[in-house]
This record gives sequence, C-alpha cells and structure tokens, in this order.
Amino acid sequence: MYKRFDRNAARKKRHLRIRAKVHGTSERPRLNVFRSNLNIYAQIIDDTQGRTIAAASTLEAGLKAQPGRLTVDKAREVGRLVAKRALEHGVKKVVFDRGGYRYHGRVKALADAAREAGLDF
Repeated sequence: MYKRFDRNAARKKRHLRIRAKVHGTSERPRLNVFRSNLNIYAQIIDDTQGRTIAAASTLEAGLKAQPGRLTVDKAREVGRLVAKRALEHGVKKVVFDRGGYRYHGRVKALADAAREAGLDF
C-alpha cells in the first residue's frame, strides 16, 4: 500500500518547528495566522498567560458581507482590523507566526497590512 502525502499534516509539522522558536510574551505577543480554503484568521496571542488579546477573520459581519470569494484584498482587511484591535489594547510590537504557510499571497498581504496599520514586526 502506498502512503498518501498529507499536505495539512506537513504544514502542521512545519508549524511545530516554527513554534519551537517563536514564542509570544506580554511585551511582544505572537501574531498567528490560519488560512483555510474559504477564510483567513489572525490572532494576537500572549503565550505566557495563554490568552488571545485580539482576533479578526473574514467570517466577521463587515467582511463576510463583501461580495466575491476570499482574495488578497480581504486578507489585507483582516490584517488592518487585527492591528487596529491590537493597538487598542496597547500592543505595538509582535512576533509573526506564519503558521507553517508560505510567506506569500494572502499571508503576506495580511502581514503587510498589519505593518502599515501600525504593528511592528
């Protein structure tokens, strides 16, 4: 019997390797990205306390109402939104956790928009 390549299992393995090095603190929480086929999610997490400080996704009412499929534009909006919410909580510096995804396309657009909105990483 042949083994079938599991793309998501490989991504999770990459993410675990990244998480061994990337750790969010109270001063510099972690900006985590999760991307599915239909949506993109971003969270700012303080790993020392184990709590989420701010979050945003394309499932929110304002972004879900926009017509069309998930695009780089919607990922940019999620990046701006999560940065705005983080700044409201006094978070300016973060470490970026790409979640095992390639830094390209929607993930890159979200990160660039969060930088433009005021987050430092």
